Amino acid sequence: MADGRMTTMDDGSAIRNPQSAIRTTGFFTDSTLCIGCKACEVACKEWNDVPDDGFLWSGLSYDNTTALGHSTWRHVKFVEHAATIGVGGNSPEQATWQFSSDVCKHCENAGCLESCPTGSIVRTEFGSVFVQPDICNGCGYCVVNCPFGVIDREPDDGRAFKCTFCYDRQRAGEQPACAKACPTGSILFGDLDALERAADARIAKLHAAGMTDATIWNPKESSVGGAHAFFLVRGDARQYNLPANPDVPTVHLKSSWSAAATAAGVLALGALMAFAFGSKR
Repeated sequence: MADGRMTTMDDGSAIRNPQSAIRTTGFFTDSTLCIGCKACEVACKEWNDVPDDGFLWSGLSYDNTTALGHSTWRHVKFVEHAATIGVGGNSPEQATWQFSSDVCKHCENAGCLESCPTGSIVRTEFGSVFVQPDICNGCGYCVVNCPFGVIDREPDDGRAFKCTFCYDRQRAGEQPACAKACPTGSILFGDLDALERAADARIAKLHAAGMTDATIWNPKESSVGGAHAFFLVRGDARQYNLPANPDVPTVHLKSSWSAAATAAGVLALGALMAFAFGSKR
């Protein structure tokens, strides 16, 4: 387990957290190392004073958190498959039970940030997307503009909440509470470029070991432009609430306005024609 200033990788290299120099930081979550302990969920709630989720029984295996929300900034998802006798382990044909700790993606092109009318949502010096609850007016535009259903409004006062990337801890040179608490190294935190290199090394190692269904999810080719929290998963990434081609809704504004302008032009032309023909009569 790494301390608050450095994360050690499999190859012995280190990912240092930003201290004297400001760097773009990120999360790399390796689901093949996640054991479903939910220590990250607990650490997140304890450090950020996030309220409980109601202690409700979902009936969905052991996953009673069910989804990210205003009171759930980390969610360990349980991805289950029907067991096949004689097939398992590293076999790409059957990954029987997988866990993955989901979190806000802190998108390069963040729909929540683009749609916020009050300036409540900002980009920090670390590259993360941060919601200032004292400025939020509860309009909910950010909720409908998140491609991942991450950000959510608190029902009592209407304000929006999500993962803060432990901005206060980063300012102090520490890593986020979830990464600090992870006992297996499934959640790594550090310089974003270094994490991407570590992910490439990890995927090569897994493929060599026979896990050829392991892939890196980081939607750089989509309108999201890449995530500052990216994942290594086995099988179909959509089962982990990771869409193959997420879209920032605001990219469709141009076509929407073009369609509206065309419709307005047609109506105006129709009105002029009606007026012209009516005056001749």
